[in-house]
Amino acid sequence: MHVVIAKPLRTFARHALLACAVALPALAGPALANPTIVFDLENGKIVQHQEAFKRWYPASLTKLMTAYVTFRAIAAGEVRLDSPIKVTKRSASEPPSKMGFKPGSVMRLDNALKMMLVKSANDVAMAVGENIAGSQAAFAERMNAEARRLGMTGSHFVNPNGLFSPDQYTTARDLGLLVMAIRTEFPQYAPWFSIEGLAVGKKQIPNYNLLIGRYPGADGMKTGFVCPSGFNMIGSATRDGRTLVAVVLGEKSAITRAETVARLLDHGFATPTPGWLTVAALPSYGDTTSINNLNDEICRKKPAKEQSEAPPVGDKNAAKSPYRKKLDHAPTLVAVGLGGATGPIPKAMLDASGQEYADVPLPSWRPDLPPPPGAEPAVIGSATAAQEPAKAVN
Repeated sequence: MHVVIAKPLRTFARHALLACAVALPALAGPALANPTIVFDLENGKIVQHQEAFKRWYPASLTKLMTAYVTFRAIAAGEVRLDSPIKVTKRSASEPPSKMGFKPGSVMRLDNALKMMLVKSANDVAMAVGENIAGSQAAFAERMNAEARRLGMTGSHFVNPNGLFSPDQYTTARDLGLLVMAIRTEFPQYAPWFSIEGLAVGKKQIPNYNLLIGRYPGADGMKTGFVCPSGFNMIGSATRDGRTLVAVVLGEKSAITRAETVARLLDHGFATPTPGWLTVAALPSYGDTTSINNLNDEICRKKPAKEQSEAPPVGDKNAAKSPYRKKLDHAPTLVAVGLGGATGPIPKAMLDASGQEYADVPLPSWRPDLPPPPGAEPAVIGSATAAQEPAKAVN
């Protein structure tokens, strides 16, 4: 005897199974209120997730997309690792965290990327974006084009450094897709995400990722913080040939985000067989349109020292945590700085004749002087009315 299930019942059963597939991984491991996802890098299989499609302000996690767009530009021959990245007036004016280089300063692209990823330098990230695409707006277009191509359906970008904008958001699941693209398409750059610190002259700059050098097997990837987003982090670690990635958004401090990522990775390594769902195939669920703003909770009533990517490592009066301790070894530092850029100028910074664009504003006529010939106001409706000149973008 054969049992035939009516079509509505089949549809209900399929949806019920799909709902279970979404819910079960989220119930595994410690319960968390903020968006998280943990997955196996090799195959994308999810260990656990929660609110993975909830929109969130990415803060400096944005710089991973900036790096990815740049890696793609290198692969396309638009620029080389030894190409010059010039600090523009616009990039030099970006707020901290920053390197503080003066407008006109020049660095190699590879050094710029290391400073962007380790120091999380906002000025350098903006300079990279402007040099690669010609302007912030043009670079944002490329960021969004790559997001669409990767299937990052809950993301939108407007700047390359992650400084707050209500129109710049992402999701834990989308960040998982981005990490997989970076690590699988461009494995040659993987060591950059596990640098313990930078040496800029006599100055030493530690990595804001507190897992690096402290958590066994930690090898990446990035941290981020603005008041509306809280403390975000993507941490990866490799043990016995298996690499896991944990994305955590909206933690309360630099220390708790490191502790949460470590706890999630511990749970992942203790789960030898993840679920069958992958990051790419995870069905959308939950609230996918609204965005939490944590500004009041994170920053309004807290001292300035707690509103920073730089955590209070070594504070003897603070609660005990392995991620407050100084490294038990001398950090391996990578030397970076200005100069040494012997490669070709990025193609976006060259005009049709092959000359480099100057980082100067277009001149305007002084209003206290008579206008030069041809600059008189156009007559409305005139067939010969001049087009309004485009505004310069630094």
